[in-house]
Amino acid sequence: MTDLHAKAAKKYNLAAICGLFGKSKQAYYQYDEDVAMAKAAREEFALQYIRDIRSLDPGIGGVKLWYMYHDEFGCDYPIGRDRFCRILDEHGLKVRLKIRKPRTTDSTHGLPTYPNLIKDFIPTAPNQLWVSDITYIVIMDDDYHYHFCYLSLILDAYTEEIVGWSVGPTLDTTYPLEALRMALERIEGKEINLIHHSDRGCQYVSREYVNLLKNYGIRISMTESGDPRDNAQAERINNTMKNELLKDKVFRSIQEVIAAVAVAVDFYNNRRPHMSIGMKAPAEMAESIGDRDMRWHSYRLEAIKSRDNLDIPENCLPLTACQGSPSGLRPPVNP
Repeated sequence: MTDLHAKAAKKYNLAAICGLFGKSKQAYYQYDEDVAMAKAAREEFALQYIRDIRSLDPGIGGVKLWYMYHDEFGCDYPIGRDRFCRILDEHGLKVRLKIRKPRTTDSTHGLPTYPNLIKDFIPTAPNQLWVSDITYIVIMDDDYHYHFCYLSLILDAYTEEIVGWSVGPTLDTTYPLEALRMALERIEGKEINLIHHSDRGCQYVSREYVNLLKNYGIRISMTESGDPRDNAQAERINNTMKNELLKDKVFRSIQEVIAAVAVAVDFYNNRRPHMSIGMKAPAEMAESIGDRDMRWHSYRLEAIKSRDNLDIPENCLPLTACQGSPSGLRPPVNP
């Protein structure tokens, strides 16, 4: 009756269909209500089952819960997997998926590396120092499966502007090279005295990457240990990109990541104020030279200038949040 009513409701009214089967309309509605109540009862039972198991194992995931439920009650309480997962979602019972962190730096390649040229170097104009790094971004295949893509960034250390970027599905050198070529377009035809600083990852010591830098007369600098403070600015822009500009975004494809990064880079470069450059946007620093108007206290800058017998600019104002930093190298997380 219910199937016929659903398929031919316009052709036959409910009274006619009930008469055909020798049933009253009241019986039809009672049956419909019974079905709805049975469905609600099954869902309530599944919900209670989930809560009971979670009381014993608070971190158990939805897939394991479904298999346990199906093995124990599949025949008597037939709720499908999709509906079971929706119950978890609707009641806020999903366990936060733990994302393993991929390794983006392989320094065991045995290729020639370069010394750190920027230990005591402070840029005073654009295109004197670029810092580079690679970070990962998660792409969700479904609620329980994911894979990674990789974002290569190049930052001008003086202006804080992202001058080159690329997103790729692998850690191949192709994608850092794309970021580098984007950055090099900005200095085409200009006289420069530029250092490129990175970690010792295989991408940055590859023949293609090194030769491209040398072709432009760019000096090569690399970290000498695994300490992230040796490439602190690059680490900070990675953090800003992932935990501020792309915060809480869920990506389903690499095309979505590329589109989001393009928007994020444009906003970061042209609109977002930065504490290291007097709360200006990075693009506003393109024609600037000299000491930057830093709104946080840099112990590294102070130590370098002290050794060089130079005065510290008054605009390097200390912030309470930075006091007591043992290394003197940590500005705010998202300056």
